[in-house]
Amino acid sequence: MPRIRRPSKNAFFALGAGLLVALSLPPWGYWPLAFLGIMLFETALGEAPARGTKFRLGWLFAAGWLFPGMVWMWFLTAPGYILATAMFAVFHGVAAMAAPGGKWRVVARPAAHTLAEALRFCFPFGGAPLATLAVSQSSGPLVGIVRVGGAVLLTWVTFQIGFALAGPSPGVPQFAKRRRSNPTGAPHGMYALVGVVAVLVVAAVAPSGHDTGRILRVAIVQGGGPQGTHAVNTDSRLVVERHLQATRQIEPADKVDVVVWPENVIDVAAFDGSPELAEVAAQAERLRATFLVGVTEDAPGDRFTNAQVVVTPDGAYTDRYDKVRRVPFGEYMPMRGLLEALGAPTNLVPRNAIAGTGPAYVSLPDGTRIAVVISWEVFFGGRARDGVSHGGQLLINPTNGSSYTLTVLQTQQVASSRLRAIETGRWVAQAAPTGFSAFVSPEGEVFSRTSISEQKVIIRDVALRAGNTWYVSLGDKPWVAVAAVVLALALWRAGWRPTMRHRRRRSLPV
Repeated sequence: MPRIRRPSKNAFFALGAGLLVALSLPPWGYWPLAFLGIMLFETALGEAPARGTKFRLGWLFAAGWLFPGMVWMWFLTAPGYILATAMFAVFHGVAAMAAPGGKWRVVARPAAHTLAEALRFCFPFGGAPLATLAVSQSSGPLVGIVRVGGAVLLTWVTFQIGFALAGPSPGVPQFAKRRRSNPTGAPHGMYALVGVVAVLVVAAVAPSGHDTGRILRVAIVQGGGPQGTHAVNTDSRLVVERHLQATRQIEPADKVDVVVWPENVIDVAAFDGSPELAEVAAQAERLRATFLVGVTEDAPGDRFTNAQVVVTPDGAYTDRYDKVRRVPFGEYMPMRGLLEALGAPTNLVPRNAIAGTGPAYVSLPDGTRIAVVISWEVFFGGRARDGVSHGGQLLINPTNGSSYTLTVLQTQQVASSRLRAIETGRWVAQAAPTGFSAFVSPEGEVFSRTSISEQKVIIRDVALRAGNTWYVSLGDKPWVAVAAVVLALALWRAGWRPTMRHRRRRSLPV
């Protein structure tokens, strides 16, 4: 009978390191623990373990981080939660295996794990940038970095600090030295930290946009209601009535310019000509305000659309933005036939949403452009960047987290709105039917955050802003490319060379 190997001490260190990173995420939010977790992970890896050991430790580190951080996904699809999280942990297992040991690991490991995160930002099914290291730092002192390089650069810097503090440098912490045999000092970690300081200096002086001198008075409507409900089991009319009831709390004397309703509050066969349009138009006329309303409509082929539409003060339906980034296993079911054959509950997503193709903004009657990221899209920096680069002067995030119990997803979404606000230099108005709704300033400060399930209207004067941050101008790709180059150079300097196997030529008989 084969002997079962007991987990090593370093395996427990790696798993514990991941749990520390998980606790740095919202809703827990102890952001310094991310650095402690990365330091402990570096200690577990050591200088030059075997490749198989590196993969296992990298997988355990990511599993300890992502299984708690993405637990909300259980309420969407339990099998998908297990498979997706295990697969994302594989990304970090490969990253740990790919980075060299020795002195250059202090540079290579941060770059490799940053590339692993960048990969899951876009793959598979369009990516799932959830429970990210960048989100863990949304309330920390490094967050200003995102206006330069977005979530990718902030992720890299966070990894770099953790690995450098525990890696080879003259200032290696004593607790790290004691866990390695024959530790050696090297300046690589200090050079890396100098690079981090340079990034922080650049971020401090980088452009963040500017006020245009115009103010919009914005009202966010949260209709309230219970959490943990699914659309297939909910009376959509009840949701509309809750939001109409809340909207009636707004008085003409409040002089609001724009009223934002959350994602898919209205679910109809066709919005144009519907009773719901007439009800929204009546409120728009009463308040002399433009309404931005979340609507889902039927589409050919037993599909549906998810859009944010514009209803003007004179009752006209004038513009819309259709959601581009759909939620896999939430708004469409990948591999539906296979999953049905395996007995998965695909009935929770009976129809697939149609992905939009247009730029991420809508226009107010006076031509002012409002950037829009609908729900899931707020986790993707590129969607907010798209709306702002097309002239969006304010960013709205209509969302719907009512399907999920707990507050893991909702708190991470607020944190993501903070990142998007700083990245773009714009105010963000986040509207949710059951919470959390909030305003977020271009500096990432959160105002008037509502509670879960309460019915409430929050009103704030927000400045319209113009001008691009460097992130809006550059995006993510340059930083991904730089990380790849750094990893390649570190591998080269560490002595790795590609091997070419040549077949011996057989001599032909004469």
